[in-house]
Amino acid sequence: MAGIDQFRSKPAVETLGGSRTMVLNMGPQHPSTHGVLRLVLELDGETVVRIRPDIGFLHTGIEKTCEAKFYQQVIPMTDRIDYLAPLTNNLAYVLAVEKLLGLEIPPRAVWIRLLMNELTRINSHLVWLGTHAMDIGAMTVFLYCFREREEILKMFEMVSGQRMMTSYFRIGGISMDLPLGFLDYVKNFAGYFPDRIDQYSDLLTNNPIWIGRTKGVARITKEDAIDLMLTGPTARGSGIDWDLRRDMPYAGYEKLDFKVPIETAGDVYARYLVRMAELRESINMVKQAVANLPDGPIKADAPKIILPDREKMKTQMESLIHHFKIVTEGFTVPAGEVYQAVESPRGEMGYYVVSDGTAKPYRVHMRGPSFANLNALGVMCEHNLIADVVAAIGSIDIILGDVDR
Repeated sequence: MAGIDQFRSKPAVETLGGSRTMVLNMGPQHPSTHGVLRLVLELDGETVVRIRPDIGFLHTGIEKTCEAKFYQQVIPMTDRIDYLAPLTNNLAYVLAVEKLLGLEIPPRAVWIRLLMNELTRINSHLVWLGTHAMDIGAMTVFLYCFREREEILKMFEMVSGQRMMTSYFRIGGISMDLPLGFLDYVKNFAGYFPDRIDQYSDLLTNNPIWIGRTKGVARITKEDAIDLMLTGPTARGSGIDWDLRRDMPYAGYEKLDFKVPIETAGDVYARYLVRMAELRESINMVKQAVANLPDGPIKADAPKIILPDREKMKTQMESLIHHFKIVTEGFTVPAGEVYQAVESPRGEMGYYVVSDGTAKPYRVHMRGPSFANLNALGVMCEHNLIADVVAAIGSIDIILGDVDR
């Protein structure tokens, strides 16, 4: 990134006040940076004068790889962008392609997508809370959070056979219907999870050590958050009242009753409070999705785009031919371009998809929230202590796969 080379010339530089500052590498192997991130810190004693992220250690070339894949083959690629919110990335991508195709998704598939998306948000926030607390020194919370996360991973495995990279959503619907017993499992989890959130809160929210490490630390103002294009809980912790689920609804969110948590302090503690409140809102949305889940088909009526049912393949030659052609040749998408944004656990995840009328996308670009939010680290950490840098990183909840791609 810009500004890294100027740090490499010499280990110490003169400041205007005549004091000498030290340049320190933090990472890329540091265990508390939530991925392979290098930070170049310029320090005046223990105070951060400047901080610059050096990214690219996890670059995978996923966006370029998508251009060589059929549209349906891109879905597993989207899982890897943000490994804690794979279904959110699935959703953004399939919604974009469905816009180009003009597909109408059956109501049952819409509600199942919504249900799985909010379970994904809870899963992501649990990993954030557990690791963020452990970074600062609270070990017990990590164990509690992963106890509940394990139950959500079991749900993912029930519907897809995979705990993390589920690839469960499909262009035109979902891969398969919910298995027997799944809704009962979700209802049971939704029944006791609010009490578990209370447990996390009891350990942290009024804990004087936690407050001392987070309150007033790594502040970013509302104006700076807007200038830096921050989104998600990081922005809402600075008083920006914006959530795509409410303000630009998609995938059935307009049918749900929920609140968007907002805090105004703009510090680590405010971002913690926002995500804790989001856990409660998400479990309420899960309950609403289960209560309103209708019967019916799970795939759109588009036989030349969507794989036919296996039973039909066994008895209908036309279905067998369609299956063979879709798998081996893909399906064409009308020429055009579309941008579809969704509210991921970290903020605005957007997919820009360009079609040239063939069976493979001409361009797939991901607008990752972690990349934008990481830019705020310099503003947050300057003139703070080096001991607060890890707390600041945890509070923006970055995923380096989302940053590098």
